Amino acid sequence: MNAFVKKISKYYKRLDKWLLIAVTFCAVIGVILLYSMCTTGASDISPRYYWIQLISTVLGVAVCLIIASIDYHHFTKLWFIYAPIAVVLVLLTFTGLGLQRAGADDRAWLNLGFTTVQPSEFLKLAFILSFSFHLSKDAENINHPLHLLLIIIHGAIPVGLVALQGDYGTAIVFLMMFVIMLFSAGLSVKYIIAAILITPPAIYLLWNYGLQSLHKKRILVLIHPGTDPMGLEYQQNLGLAALGSGGLFGKGLFADDYVTVPEMHNDFIFAYLGQAFGFVGAIAVIIILAYICIRILNDSRNTMDLMGKLICLGTFAMIFTHCFMNIGMVLKVMPVIGIPLPFFSAGGTALLSMYTAIGFVLSCYAHNNKKYRMFYDYE
Repeated sequence: MNAFVKKISKYYKRLDKWLLIAVTFCAVIGVILLYSMCTTGASDISPRYYWIQLISTVLGVAVCLIIASIDYHHFTKLWFIYAPIAVVLVLLTFTGLGLQRAGADDRAWLNLGFTTVQPSEFLKLAFILSFSFHLSKDAENINHPLHLLLIIIHGAIPVGLVALQGDYGTAIVFLMMFVIMLFSAGLSVKYIIAAILITPPAIYLLWNYGLQSLHKKRILVLIHPGTDPMGLEYQQNLGLAALGSGGLFGKGLFADDYVTVPEMHNDFIFAYLGQAFGFVGAIAVIIILAYICIRILNDSRNTMDLMGKLICLGTFAMIFTHCFMNIGMVLKVMPVIGIPLPFFSAGGTALLSMYTAIGFVLSCYAHNNKKYRMFYDYE
């Protein structure tokens, strides 16, 4: 019993507690916001939403702590199991099980009858682990053309799959994870320069042959605001109005004069947060999210090896891209692209996915010493 207590005490000391506290604080605020929306009628969501969010938060903390206690190398070695499963789940969205939610442009959900799940969330986790394993094992050959081609194919698979779903927002998240992890693994400067040079023609081809007309229009209204105020700009205009209506300190959680915005419980929850907590509250949330990102970056500097570093950087890229695109979407500097705000937006699958990724970061931080393992000791 005494040995077990010592192990728990040692594990607790090696845990990045402040990171876990920060993300859980955000998740709890998210539950409170959803409860407020439901009880005040600011949104037409049912109590089911905040109950799912609350249960997912509790499960997320438990999953996070369990993963943190296990050496991350054990997870990466099992890539041949979870990576194919994640890909197959995404492919199932192209079958009769696939679901396109009302008002959405993408067919990115699986209808399981009793609930729905978004397989791309599982694919994000599988990609972070499998790509970290691939890059770390092939670090010495990363700049060899054939090896680099295989690495690019590895990154292109998730980007291509979710783009085919019509989920361009998630495709951008995967692309950012791929770029940051690849560059951090020691990619040669000559390839970085080449990537910069081919970016303009790639954007040209994407604009003319890749993007659908609707997505082009969403970008164009940002460049020329006011051209479609009752159409494509309507949701963002409402979001800005809602965000500004909170004033300096907000209306509180149970006011009766909220501005209603479509998808306010999900993609536009930052607009509701601004109404409830005002400018001060919105800035405070941005600071907390920035702290989470910086904390993950700092943990990446204290890992045992390249693999741990890349897992942390992949998680950073995922969370940062989500935050940047979601808040930018509400502020009308980014197009409406269906990206939730990490730890705040409604969605059990997304919340558990984020907590699992944080668990991997905590594992990398805790197991930064070759002689430390939670479940066994070295002689």
